[in-house]
Amino acid sequence: MSGPRYRDPSAPVPERVRDLLARMTLREKVGQVNQRMYGWHAYTRTPEGHRISDAFRAEVAAYDGMGALYGLQRADAWSGVGYADGITAADAAGVANAVQRHVVDNTRLGIPVLLVEEVPHGHQALDGTVLPVNLAVGATWDPELYEAAAAGAGAELRGRGGHVALVSALDLVRDPRWGRTEECFGEDPYLAARFTEALVRGMRAAGAAVVLKHFAGQGATLGGRNSAATELGARELHEIHLAAARAGVRAGAAGVMAAYNEFEGLPCVAHRGLLRDLLRRRWGFDGLVMADGTAIDRLVRLTGDPVAAGALALDAGCDLSLWDACFPRLAEAVTRGLVAEETLDGAVARVLTLKFRLGLFEQSPAHGAPPQPVPPPHPPLRELSERLARASITLLAHDGRTLPLTERARRIAVLGPGADSLPQQLGDYTAPQRPGVGHTILDGVRAAAPPGTDVTHAPGCRLVGADLDGVPRAVALAADADVAVLVLGGSSARGEDTAFAANGAALPPEGHLSSTTAGEGVDLADLRLPAGQRELLRAVAATGVPVVVVLVQGRPHALPELSGTVGALLSAWYPGPWGGRAVADVLFGAADPEGRLPVSVPRSSAQLPAYYNGKDHGYRGYADQSARARHAFGHGLSYTTVGYAPPRLSRSRVTSDHPSLTCRVTVHNTGERPVRETVQLYVRRVWGGSSWPRARELRGFTRLTLAPGQAAEAVFEIGHETLASLDRDLESAVEPGELALETGPSSDRTQEVRLLVETEPARVPGPGRRPTPEQPSAAGSRTRHPPEGGTYRNGGT
Repeated sequence: MSGPRYRDPSAPVPERVRDLLARMTLREKVGQVNQRMYGWHAYTRTPEGHRISDAFRAEVAAYDGMGALYGLQRADAWSGVGYADGITAADAAGVANAVQRHVVDNTRLGIPVLLVEEVPHGHQALDGTVLPVNLAVGATWDPELYEAAAAGAGAELRGRGGHVALVSALDLVRDPRWGRTEECFGEDPYLAARFTEALVRGMRAAGAAVVLKHFAGQGATLGGRNSAATELGARELHEIHLAAARAGVRAGAAGVMAAYNEFEGLPCVAHRGLLRDLLRRRWGFDGLVMADGTAIDRLVRLTGDPVAAGALALDAGCDLSLWDACFPRLAEAVTRGLVAEETLDGAVARVLTLKFRLGLFEQSPAHGAPPQPVPPPHPPLRELSERLARASITLLAHDGRTLPLTERARRIAVLGPGADSLPQQLGDYTAPQRPGVGHTILDGVRAAAPPGTDVTHAPGCRLVGADLDGVPRAVALAADADVAVLVLGGSSARGEDTAFAANGAALPPEGHLSSTTAGEGVDLADLRLPAGQRELLRAVAATGVPVVVVLVQGRPHALPELSGTVGALLSAWYPGPWGGRAVADVLFGAADPEGRLPVSVPRSSAQLPAYYNGKDHGYRGYADQSARARHAFGHGLSYTTVGYAPPRLSRSRVTSDHPSLTCRVTVHNTGERPVRETVQLYVRRVWGGSSWPRARELRGFTRLTLAPGQAAEAVFEIGHETLASLDRDLESAVEPGELALETGPSSDRTQEVRLLVETEPARVPGPGRRPTPEQPSAAGSRTRHPPEGGTYRNGGT
């Protein structure tokens, strides 16, 4: 092929990158590591169609190119983009092509631009298919289903001309007061890792690159305060907050986004130990590191100089900026000697490598090949969204008779501020929806109820505040009904009255709530339901009518004791546009509740932290309140009863060099309805290891579909990753000692069997590692399910 080597599609990518990089000026290199423009400023919509804006033309000309353009198709309250002035699905590929054509045709080297879009739970664009939020995805405990949905979302992105999906996946819920709790898959690193792998595999199958947010430890900020300080030690960071990132890197993630929080006193975007030593050297990651929005500008607080701030981030390992004013001045940083040009070359090379790997040079208008729409996967993404919603609905409590609703319930009162509100089902980072898209819970109940059923409705109260004017009407409807379905919870919906920070985070009014109770920037000090909702619940329950509470929420709210007050309690983490129909299917028994909690549900904010896998120091609880969660991680009921036999091991002893065995547990559906049971495997260190053990750690799960009366075996193949912990050097190792392998339906209802891990050759445990006399043998088994407030022997409280 004649022409530059970088234009030869048959040449290896590293050769193409080297050839192109050698031709670039310092100014062009700086352009490739910048992403400072809001994408919705790149076009204007006219009666004749979309037109490239003068601002975009000037931005491309400033650096004779552009590394990436963020949010060309983003639509929401922050961007101010809606159906009147935004980019719909019908126009998306054409606008993306026009943007690409301008960049390629009007720059010296014709380097295409990466089009980067938010895909938090579906592409955040007009006509993008909305999925349930990540917390709902985590509640499904079904990575395979999520992988199919991720592939569908990636196909939508690519079909509209986008290239890179920004997706939250790495943050863990350690304090549910944090407004971004809904963006997490849960509180457990193993569960988050499995869903992160599924996300990356699905996106890659659709030809989309994924950048995982946020690296690292952002969910551990003190007090649940957004973008605030953390007090993470290195062991906590590695044991809890890096597992999902490592899984995503291994699965082939194109990049990670450096988080706002600091670690060891340095913001992540400036932390060389995280970005270069760990991510690149130890993990071998060769993808992009993208800064979070304006994160580099915050470094001026350290350097006192924006040029030095950009140099600090680049030298630490950041490759691509986002909206900041510091990275555009990297040429000055190089000429002043603040950072080597070779360091800039490394960042530019990684940006170019992704462009070559995505085939952008071959798809660019210069080659006469505009972005081609990707056919939607089968089944359609809308169907997958509803399936995710249905699988996520979790039955937290049940009196055994209220659900499923039968034909005897001829009068149903659907009450509460969330009963007939589609926006309250969607979560943060959601584009405006076309009229008629989706189903509220009221819509779902009306559609699912048998003919002749009288379905009435009243909101009863506002989402927030203590206004009780609507309570009497709701109580009257409940008293006249056979059952009341009370829809409570929160909302991350942004409106015209929402104020935003420069990075898009909501700015709630100081000291009180507006109509938004969750999402980025909306942290809570008090996890109780708002006062009006609490009074509505009390008043409706006082009628004596059977009450089903459905919590539509983006975080676990602290719940009072509701046994004897309500007949059933369901959690539906923002289930998406078709969540109303999914909830109704569960209410009427067309589908059984399959969800399991990906987080622990606390009793109060004062009880926090409530996560199940804290360090096991034998704490026995507060004097005025139990230290145990209201509902434990992994908990979820069904409409049948399931029995578990004790777990059985193929071997009672293994060596640390060859820790291979099988764990089996027989599960029996003892009820009258079919069930899809999630069997969970936990590991607990009894003695041994390099650090103090955790109460228990999820290390496996599988799902069994059982007909009434049927029994089946759940089989876990156990090896290094199941049994490993981190040694003194924070490296994964199977260390000598005794482990308890626990199986059951949730983290607080397990039976255990002991496993002895020996060195090679076997030897007697040394001082400090000898089992205490009361511990059973390695092959012994016991049930661990104490009464309320009791103490687990050799476990937590």
